[in-house]
Amino acid sequence: MRDLPQHKPVLAGMAYQSISEAGVRLEALPEGHLVHVLGAIEPSALAAELVKAGFAKSSIRKAGFRQWFVAGDEPLIQASLDALAAALAGKVFLMDQSHGRVRIGVSGRSSRALLSRGTAVDLDPSVFPEGHSAMTMIGHLSVQIVRTGDDSFELTVLRSFAESLWDDLAHTAASAEKDSV
Repeated sequence: MRDLPQHKPVLAGMAYQSISEAGVRLEALPEGHLVHVLGAIEPSALAAELVKAGFAKSSIRKAGFRQWFVAGDEPLIQASLDALAAALAGKVFLMDQSHGRVRIGVSGRSSRALLSRGTAVDLDPSVFPEGHSAMTMIGHLSVQIVRTGDDSFELTVLRSFAESLWDDLAHTAASAEKDSV
């Protein structure tokens, strides 16, 4: 008998779902790492420390007042997190959220229209440019939205709600497709 449970990606088997007529693609992103950073530090200073600690491929997303998520596709290496914590000691607090949250990619020509059906955030590129993020609600779920490209977004949601958000997005996209016919 195993002593520890085995990690299973919450959206296993849902690598991607393309809703072609609706112009939307849903993608289960790798469950790499997600570190919540709380404290008075400028994003540029945080970025410099991330590179030194081995998080060079990670992105920084604003998550609230003096709060950021550091997200990336690579699994979290404890030594890197320890190095980052040591470098930022006394400046910020770090919390590993890697196993508690899931990222979903939403892309395609109708991705903005799909997301606009569920949130009040203005996703127009002139207001919400690439790299911009916002904590919001999609339906009844708390989600962070990040614009990752012209027609692409990344959603971060609590792990226990990931399947529900996936199903809601797929259903909304399918409904939009039927409405347009």
